[in-house]
Amino acid sequence: MSNLAGKIAVVTGGNSGIGYATAEEFVAQGATVIITGRNKDRIKEASEKLGTTGIVADQSKLSDIDYLVETVKNQFGKVDVLFINAGIFLPTPLGHISEEAYTSMMDINFKGAVFTLQKFLPILNKNASVINLSSVNAYTGMPSTAIYAASKAALNSFTRTAASELAPQKIRVNAVNPGPVSTPIFGKTGMSEEDLNGFAGAMQQRIPLKQFGSPEAIAKLVSFLASDDAWFITGAEYNIDGGINVNPILANQN
Repeated sequence: MSNLAGKIAVVTGGNSGIGYATAEEFVAQGATVIITGRNKDRIKEASEKLGTTGIVADQSKLSDIDYLVETVKNQFGKVDVLFINAGIFLPTPLGHISEEAYTSMMDINFKGAVFTLQKFLPILNKNASVINLSSVNAYTGMPSTAIYAASKAALNSFTRTAASELAPQKIRVNAVNPGPVSTPIFGKTGMSEEDLNGFAGAMQQRIPLKQFGSPEAIAKLVSFLASDDAWFITGAEYNIDGGINVNPILANQN
């Protein structure tokens, strides 16, 4: 398969999880790929395994985004695919939300995404594809996710407006809303292994397909949206969640 042959693709947060799987899929489809991340060692290891270029950049810092854009411009010129994937998840119940947690999630998940797109605009090719990684949490009202969910709801709203504004340039902007996916992000929440296992078990029972998604499944959808096959799709949100957003009143016991 070579649906992305000849394209230059940037994946933020590409050293693990969905970002890594998507970078791997982009490479398999013929793209030249640049991945970013905050940890120098992890970026180096991931880029060597993937055969991509790795650039250390923190999506929450505008100066880092400037450096990323300038480096990509100097080394590759224009960009065809921008997958804004970097994000953090810090579950905290209402009443215990710290300013630090609020700022971290909003700075990386929303502010960083907004300015990543804005700063890449001068080097996005006509007919470029931008994909924002959001979450079904934007709609579910799941306990302890108020700020994370708000950051993703804001990102989805931004996606629609950006799609409208960039349509004259034939730049497509879409959002992907994963449900529960087995990724390292859950290991960074500070939850104990026992709590994580309990959370995962309870969550799995809420999914109509009764299983978590995989980074590779999300990567397939992102790769389609990145390709020219999706030329007539913009301003859209795609739930890829095993049916969890259906939220049936009565569970199917079969």
